Amino acid sequence: MTDASSPVAIEGTGDDVEVLLLTGMSGAGRSTAANALEDMDWYVVDNLPLQMIPPLVELVARADGSLPKVAVVTNVRTRQMFSELNQTLSAYRSQGLNIKVLFLDANDDALVRRFESVRRPHPLQGEGTLIDGITEERKALAPLRDQSDILIDTSDLNVHQLRANVHSLLSGSDSNQLRITVQSFGFKYGVPVDADFMADVRFLPNPYWIPQLRGQNGTDAPVRDYVLSQNGALAFVDRYLGALDVVIEGYEHENRSHMTIALGCTGGKHRSVAMSEELGRRLAERTTASVTVRHRDLGRE
Repeated sequence: MTDASSPVAIEGTGDDVEVLLLTGMSGAGRSTAANALEDMDWYVVDNLPLQMIPPLVELVARADGSLPKVAVVTNVRTRQMFSELNQTLSAYRSQGLNIKVLFLDANDDALVRRFESVRRPHPLQGEGTLIDGITEERKALAPLRDQSDILIDTSDLNVHQLRANVHSLLSGSDSNQLRITVQSFGFKYGVPVDADFMADVRFLPNPYWIPQLRGQNGTDAPVRDYVLSQNGALAFVDRYLGALDVVIEGYEHENRSHMTIALGCTGGKHRSVAMSEELGRRLAERTTASVTVRHRDLGRE
C-alpha cells in the first residue's frame, strides 16, 4: 500500500482531470455536499482512508479521461494522517495535478445544535463534552483548512442552500476560471468566516432611517440610488477595485479557484446590498473571472 507521506510521481495527469478533496468539521454538511457533487456527475468516494488517496490519484491520472471529476470525502477519524496529507497535496500540485480542497466549516453553536438534534456524540469527544470534541477537531484540521481552495461556512445554511453553493462553486465549463463571490451581510448576524476579504460600509448613511426606504432593500432602485449617491460611496468602490485588481491577478497566477469578498452593514439589507451589487457589476466588467453576487441576510427579519 502506498504511504500517504511518500507520494509517488504522477505521469500524464492532463488538464482535463479534476480531483477534489471534500473535508471539514463533523456536522458541517459533508454528506449534503457529497450528494450535490454526485448529482453534478462527480465520481464520489466516501470514507476513503487517507493512505488510499495516492493510489486513487494515480488511477485517476492514468484513466485517460474516463474519470474526469473525482471527489474524495474524508473526515477527522483519520486525523493521524492529516499532516502527511498536506505534504501529499503539495507534492501532487507541484507535479501539475488539478487537485483542490473543499473545506466545510461552521461555528460552534451551529455544530452543537446539529449534534444535539441527532443525539449523536462527536467522534473526538471521548469521555469529554461535545465542545471538547469540536475544539479538538478544529485543532486537528487547522492545517488542512488553511490549505483549502474553497471554504464554505455552513452555519446559516440549510441543506438546499448548501447544495446550491456547491453547485455554484463547482459547476461551469472552465474549471480553472477564478470564481468570485461578492456577498453582502449584516454585522448584527455575525461576520462570514469564509470571506477572503471583508469591508465595512457602515460609514455610509443608513437608509433604514428614511421611512420611505426602510421597507425596501439595496436591490431596489430608490435604495440603490440613495446609497450610491452618498459622499464616498463610489470613491470607495473605485479604490477597492484598484486594490482587488492586484489580488485577482495574484489569485489567477497561483491558480486559486475561488475568492469571496464580503461587504457588511448593520442588518445586511440596504447599504451592503447596494454596494455589493455595484462592486459585483464592476468586477464582471473588468475581469475574466466568473462573478456571483449573494446577499446572506436579505431574508432575515
